Amino acid sequence: MRTNHAPVFRFTGCKIKLLTILFIFLAHISFSQSIVEKIVQEENNHSQLQSMAHELLDGIGPRLVGTPQMKKANDWAVEKYASWGITARNEQWGEWKGWERGITHIDMLSPWVKSLEGTQLAWSPSTRGKTIKSGIMIIPDLADSLAFANWLPNVKGKFVMISMNQPTGRPDDNWQQYATAASFEKLKKERNEQMNAWRKRVSKTGYSSRTLPIILEKAGALGILTNNWSNGFGVDKIFSAYTSKIPTVDIALEDYGTLYRLVESGDNPIISIQSTSKDLGIVPSFNTIAEIKGTEKADEYVMLSAHFDSWDGGQGATDNGTGTLTMMEAMRILKLVYPNPKRTILVGHWGSEEQGLNGSKAFVEDHPEIVSKLQALFNQDNGTGRIANISGQGFQHAGEFINRWLAAVPSSIKDSIKTNFPGTPGGGGSDFASFVAVGAPGFSLSSLSWSYSNYTWHTNRDTYDKIIFDDLRSNAILTAIMVYMACEDPATLPRDKANLSSGKPIPWPKQIKSMRKGPVAPKN
Repeated sequence: MRTNHAPVFRFTGCKIKLLTILFIFLAHISFSQSIVEKIVQEENNHSQLQSMAHELLDGIGPRLVGTPQMKKANDWAVEKYASWGITARNEQWGEWKGWERGITHIDMLSPWVKSLEGTQLAWSPSTRGKTIKSGIMIIPDLADSLAFANWLPNVKGKFVMISMNQPTGRPDDNWQQYATAASFEKLKKERNEQMNAWRKRVSKTGYSSRTLPIILEKAGALGILTNNWSNGFGVDKIFSAYTSKIPTVDIALEDYGTLYRLVESGDNPIISIQSTSKDLGIVPSFNTIAEIKGTEKADEYVMLSAHFDSWDGGQGATDNGTGTLTMMEAMRILKLVYPNPKRTILVGHWGSEEQGLNGSKAFVEDHPEIVSKLQALFNQDNGTGRIANISGQGFQHAGEFINRWLAAVPSSIKDSIKTNFPGTPGGGGSDFASFVAVGAPGFSLSSLSWSYSNYTWHTNRDTYDKIIFDDLRSNAILTAIMVYMACEDPATLPRDKANLSSGKPIPWPKQIKSMRKGPVAPKN
């Protein structure tokens, strides 16, 4: 006999358990999707990247280690994090030569008058309130170090040019576009010959390019003139001076070439230099660390990473203002939409990366309790472009974890990212390497070039106007999602190191200790 009663389903304990797990899994997916959507919406609708870039780059400027601007930037970051409800601190990692860039005037007085384009090198001595003027000499091509020693007294009271005069101020891509093939090949051949000849000229002095300025200073030179062209229109790389008493300046290729040719032709140009930089003695140097405390696994960590310091020929915009801004923006968003992470979220804004990853190396040395419990670190450094490459840095299981985390990223961002697993461990280049060296999973979020190496990396043109904010927004979204997914992952990323195809262990970089006080004078 049939009835109209509804069927009765009987669930065993096993089925109930499976349904419970399925419900939790679906709920987690829904929660994850909700957080990811909130991250995307917050960045697209309420981004603070441009306002922060203005405050940091226009308001504070470049952040050379040891300068007042570096400390001002450290304090600015702590205050900015506090305004978002994020705990932050400046943590001293070492000491450095204190120095403040002042006004520099470089002028040609004869055979005609022109203000020259140039930049005093970092930590260079000033002219002590005076305007110094004199003629110029070029390092001569002599037979050997004995001949150089005999010539050396001639530099007393003179400016000395120690860089090769470039045969062209046009970058190679300009030549490729407009020159005949024969003309371009001729340029490259002659330039290579000229570069080899110049290297031999310097070598025959018995000194290196780093120690030569020191010897000229001791011999009584009035100042050192250099040109470190960056193979692009109007760009020079601006690094540090090695002199301790006389000024060292980089003169732009165009003006350097003019002076060089005038000296060679016997026209005896006269120039004047006035520089008002200040030596501030030895000052403390800091990393800025910010934290969103974890809940379930508070003693495990996911880190965001970017060096805060820069060279100071420009504003330090793409090296590494953009990485700094990406990490700060990701932290702001995470605090807003994911305030109670499972693992503790840290961000490190490192000092003195440019002198050898010193701030991050010091952090690794000083905080083994964090490094030993690190789930993953995401570092961004190389410019303003969209993240385009992620390597597993030699960790055997990195691929399964990073791919799982990337799966939550919108297709418009992740589809253009190339991954390389397990990859090979980075031995330097940026701060992730400080962590990789001790076997901790640090990953580089490597970006598209945007002519980074020629036009902005360490140059006098690394300025706010070079930032591509659409790409930066994508990077902030990607970073925030990757950090969120790494925090939520129930598994811990293993630290097993991959083997080579031969079966042998992959070569691993050794930990190098932080230089806690600098700069160190070069040795011949």
